[in-house]
Amino acid sequence: MLKNLEQLIQKIKKQKNKNPKISYTASLMKKGKNFCIKKFMEEAKELATSAKYSNKKNITHESADLLYHFLFLLEFKKISMTSVMKELKRREKISGIQEKKNRKKNVR
Repeated sequence: MLKNLEQLIQKIKKQKNKNPKISYTASLMKKGKNFCIKKFMEEAKELATSAKYSNKKNITHESADLLYHFLFLLEFKKISMTSVMKELKRREKISGIQEKKNRKKNVR
């Protein structure tokens, strides 16, 4: 499973600089940050709607879409999955409730 995730990350890295007429990833890169954020939010909404009303197959489909757009945004912002995993590891040491309280103190 993690191998598939790493392959997708590498594919996004490889595709982002290709011809936007033949690569969806490159076309997203060309459209810029605001479009990519909007697309991510659209996919998140579609997944939430699917989770409420749809079957497992559709939820799986929308989850894959959201995961791709999440990984694309990380690449767009030059944030590694390793950094995200380190942040999750850091949070293991504190409760989710305390982490949320700390987040409010340190407005980003």
